[in-house]
Amino acid sequence: MRLSSPSRRTPLFWIFDMGDFMTISSCRTALAAMLLASVAFPAAAEPVFNRIASFAVADNLEGDARKEATSAEIITATEDGNTLIYSDSPGKRIGLIDITDAKAPKAAGIVSFEGEPTSVTVAGTKALVAVNTRESFTKPSGFLATVDVATKKVDATCDLGGQPDSVAVNKDRTLAAIAIENERDEEVNDGKIPQMPAGDLVILSLKDGAADCTTIKHVTLTGLADVAGDDPEPEFVSFNGKDEIALTLQENNHIVIIDAKAAVVKTHFSAGSVDLKDIDTKRDGAIAFQDEQPGRKREPDAVKWLDDSRIVVANEGDHEGGSRGFTIFDTTGKVLFESGASFEQAIASIGHYPEKRSSAKGVEPEGLEAAKFGDDNLFFVLAERASVVGVYKDTGAEPELLQLLPSGISPEGAVAIPSRNLLATANEVDLGEDGGARSHVMIYERGEGEAAYPQIRSADKDGLPVGFGALSGLAAVADKPGFLRAVNDSVYASQPTIFTIDATQKPALITETLRITRDGAPAQKLDIEGIANDGEGGFWLASEGNADKLYSHALLKVNKKGEIKKEIALPEALRSGETRFGFEGVTVVGEGDDQVLWMAVQREWKDDDKGFVKLVSYKPSSEEWGAVRYPLEKADGGWVGLSEISVHGDYAYIIERDNLIGQAAKLKKLYRVALAELKPAALGDALPVVKKEEVRDLIPDLKALNGYVVDKVEGFTVDAAGNGYVVTDNDGVDDSSGETLFFSIGAIDAM
Repeated sequence: MRLSSPSRRTPLFWIFDMGDFMTISSCRTALAAMLLASVAFPAAAEPVFNRIASFAVADNLEGDARKEATSAEIITATEDGNTLIYSDSPGKRIGLIDITDAKAPKAAGIVSFEGEPTSVTVAGTKALVAVNTRESFTKPSGFLATVDVATKKVDATCDLGGQPDSVAVNKDRTLAAIAIENERDEEVNDGKIPQMPAGDLVILSLKDGAADCTTIKHVTLTGLADVAGDDPEPEFVSFNGKDEIALTLQENNHIVIIDAKAAVVKTHFSAGSVDLKDIDTKRDGAIAFQDEQPGRKREPDAVKWLDDSRIVVANEGDHEGGSRGFTIFDTTGKVLFESGASFEQAIASIGHYPEKRSSAKGVEPEGLEAAKFGDDNLFFVLAERASVVGVYKDTGAEPELLQLLPSGISPEGAVAIPSRNLLATANEVDLGEDGGARSHVMIYERGEGEAAYPQIRSADKDGLPVGFGALSGLAAVADKPGFLRAVNDSVYASQPTIFTIDATQKPALITETLRITRDGAPAQKLDIEGIANDGEGGFWLASEGNADKLYSHALLKVNKKGEIKKEIALPEALRSGETRFGFEGVTVVGEGDDQVLWMAVQREWKDDDKGFVKLVSYKPSSEEWGAVRYPLEKADGGWVGLSEISVHGDYAYIIERDNLIGQAAKLKKLYRVALAELKPAALGDALPVVKKEEVRDLIPDLKALNGYVVDKVEGFTVDAAGNGYVVTDNDGVDDSSGETLFFSIGAIDAM
């Protein structure tokens, strides 16, 4: 399966694709006809989803409560499509968001409970909230709350007799189903089941959207699964149009189809296993799709009906499985389509592969949504660890992957609002306590135009994607406008790489990879943060040191084959004041014996005055070191430092940024220093202070995709045509949304 381009090509292009099968004359005839047709009847572009807004869950809170951990998990929408409702389990609440203007979502309040909401759905004017109140794993309990959406009051509660997970309602809003998971204790028996008490399914009637507690029926699920059949752990429920319920038993690797009105099991079947090939199963600081996992249990999480006879499941995995994709079944258990590793591979091609999860369950598809937009039956697959949403078109046979959408960290739930051409995701991870991104709800709109994301992706190599991420420095390809080089940092410690980027395409395309080697093997203990052309066909690289990880700050000279030919350690005059925040860029002034390298030190070292960092010089021909002092902007929370240095014309361009994210981010700017200012003093002498000039505030650029402002603006260069390019470091999708922003800021001399 291949990721479709954002907009389909017109039939004109297909003539050239089929040229081997057509004669020259027939091709010319067809071409003329196509040209005439295209003039008379212009082809309509296929609609695309683009993110139009993000809402930080903390914005629904006030005062000190904003500092609390939040988590948007399951999300739904009112029937008019104007209000989103999400569960926030850590806060023991649900939150409401007014999306009357979907591009400007507003806080609409919370409803708190004595327990943890695990799921929420809507029936008419009511929200049905499943709440976990368990005393312990062996004494599970919970209730279903009916909440009036307008007043945000709890009208009534129904005791469910166990710990609930997913809740769903049928099409005419007369029935509700709740999966009673009674989840296991992962600290007992290594998390293996059985662990009693067993879970079941609750079905009850609704009247005007409210739950009728007197109608509760329990559907027994024991004795069905081959895996721990006496301890079913229901995970996710979904209704079709015939009032049938599809229910996943994730830990049991089983799927059950239930007649909701009769409250009886109609059929059930094992979710089975997948023989996975071309995957990465090693957490080793490298991305290599060369491993296999035969007989990998699917262990599905979310399930959705594609129609009344087919379901799709997200194979997240739990204790023993996780097949990294999704599967389409009919109601007898026949596999109609298996995605295998294709979803994960597509994700890798846009830089979202979570290498640190290789030895576990990879991208972990967890959530699903399905809906009809216009004439298209679509479904959406949420990759928890990759922070990506796959948009698929249901063709009735092999689905077509239309897009990969960027999400917040760990998308858990999604809701489609076709009447407004909207999709919303709930992203559960909140890293606010560590200064990271908050939990977010993100909103997308479908319409004409081009897909705004990804902004960079990789070409396949030998039929497999080239995984990338943590891009940390840029350099121009000499005499080739629109072509750049980038490097990755220590996230990929076993795979240091120089990437060639063709930025004339949209999205930009990584066309080549050059692995950095030392003595014939992949170079180790490097944290490459900067790259510059050496004038001889090779490169200078700046490697940031970290004594805790036993590698030092250094300059590396690499030939055109990627072989390290020279490694230059810092002189004692520099090392005596070093910290782990070292060289964050390298650039070259002059050539031949007059060549001078300039490196930007990220933060103050021990011998620096507060608010000043060094720009360090090194002249290879004489091995002379020197430095100047660069004045930092004052920090408004967090710290401020440098991320890149790149020379163009008469100036050195420098990225200066804080380490803050989202609404807290204040400083992400491009400055320049005249080369005439770069007159280094000898190390140990008093260092001159350079003057800087602001060139561009990058925060508006970082907001252009309507996500939150990311932390690490890491790379900048000016190409052979004089256009500036910026790239962000996605930290290898580790505690990060995985988004790599890559964009041009236009002609640098015009700024």
